[in-house]
Amino acid sequence: MTMPAVQGYMYPNERELAWSILIVIYPYITGLVAGAFILASLERVFHVEAVKPTYRLALLTALAFLLVAPLPLQLHLGHPERSIEMYLTPHRTSAMAMFGFVYLWYLMAVLVLEIWLDFRADIVRAALAERGWRRWFYRVLTLGSYNISPRALAIDERAGYIVTVVGIPSALLLHGYVGFIFGSVKANPWWSSPLMPVVFIFSAMVSGIAAVLLIYMFTSWRRRCPIDMRCLDSIARYLLYTFLIDFSLEMLDLVHRIYEADESFRSLDFMLHTKLYLSQVVIQIYIGTLVPLALLALTQIVSLGVRHRKRIYALAASLALVGIFAMRWNVVIGGQLFSKSFLGYTTYKIGFVTREGLLPAIVLMLLPIPILWVLVKLLPPWPADTAAGASAAS
Repeated sequence: MTMPAVQGYMYPNERELAWSILIVIYPYITGLVAGAFILASLERVFHVEAVKPTYRLALLTALAFLLVAPLPLQLHLGHPERSIEMYLTPHRTSAMAMFGFVYLWYLMAVLVLEIWLDFRADIVRAALAERGWRRWFYRVLTLGSYNISPRALAIDERAGYIVTVVGIPSALLLHGYVGFIFGSVKANPWWSSPLMPVVFIFSAMVSGIAAVLLIYMFTSWRRRCPIDMRCLDSIARYLLYTFLIDFSLEMLDLVHRIYEADESFRSLDFMLHTKLYLSQVVIQIYIGTLVPLALLALTQIVSLGVRHRKRIYALAASLALVGIFAMRWNVVIGGQLFSKSFLGYTTYKIGFVTREGLLPAIVLMLLPIPILWVLVKLLPPWPADTAAGASAAS
């Protein structure tokens, strides 16, 4: 039987891709979570006071994206209700099954607990000042603890510090294990690399920092509040440093593949010059990596005005998000476009209104935005807003 999407010789079970765009979105969203949390930890653990205006916003951003992170996997499953089996019958030797425990640990024991400790004083004030359903909502969030004395807040601060210290390796584990899954597939030369988990971690930091930078700029504009340029410059500088490390690791992996030049090299080289040329060479490397790196480096070399720096930061962060998404696409989809025989190739055709089509993918990508909007309304990340709202209600 002739299949127009297949060229050359492919094994029968390779003619259809097992992982679709939903599996592209999953590591992309978890990367945003890990990167946003790492940025928040700079202020709490490493005492980088310059990024303090984005500390709470980064935590809420991580929570908004983390709530959506398992949805692509659930939608990908034929029977999503069976996912509960990972908790009822745990398989300690399965990296995929362990995701449920890593996710639950990071969500409940780390991120939610840190947010509660950091916002507890504001929650108590809101529970005493608000009326109606909001009052009952904040009372539930207090968990019966209304003590906001200086000693109690000092205990919260110390506990929050410990949780953040534990959360840093947890965030890296949450996203690094995704790279571990790909890197451990020895039968696929596109994925099988010991650098894959490390590349995934640093690319996650790039995407998370870029996302928080854009959200901070947008929320400041929406609230008509001046942007703290010291904070923005610091975030952009950390974005540049992380981006350089990520790009260096990817180039190291590429040089290693070229030097090794095993039996799969000709097939991978053909893919790079044909089916993945647009997504990897043009979008990921040139548009999504070299251009934002050049823009960010320009701000460090040349003295520019505030308006020009804002525009450059916004453009560089946007292109970085596009580049990281292209990287996820090239890894997940690109690794399935060639046969294990190295003699055949296939094409991925994405539907629109299907269970794993383009429309559900767009919805999942946009879903964290309204969730973040609700979180910001209920737990304002700016202390001035909380104080103003409480005084107005009283």
